[in-house]
Order: sequence, then structure tokens, then C-alpha cells
Amino acid sequence: MRKAPLTLLASIVLVGGLGLTGCGEKRWCEHDATDTKVSDRYCKNKVPGYEWEHGDHKKKKKKKKSSSKH
Repeated sequence: MRKAPLTLLASIVLVGGLGLTGCGEKRWCEHDATDTKVSDRYCKNKVPGYEWEHGDHKKKKKKKKSSSKH
């Protein structure tokens, strides 16, 4: 009878752990003006002009201008 709560607790911990590691967020340091990846030390040292970028955003594609003739 005591196995059910322990099994449930173990399952919750396992799922929670997988959720944290499976959806990990990648980040890197970039030069703002050129969007060039640089060494992480620039961002760690808070050098102006450098910031952390995250892998959770996607670059926007430019839309082609459609020429509409009336």
C-alpha cells in the first residue's frame, strides 16, 4: 500500500527532471551591431555593445513586395 505514493513521487520527479533538461535554452554572446557570435567573455564581463542571444527566437523572413495591378 505504501508503494503507490513512492511510485507517484518518483514519476513526478522523473518527468520534472526531463522537462527541465529536455527544453533547455541555448544562448550565446553576440556583437549588437553586426549580430556576429563572439566569445562568451564579452557578455560575462558586460562589455558595452555585446548581449546574450537566445535560441528561442526565429529570424524574420523578408516578404516579397507583391505588385498588384488594377
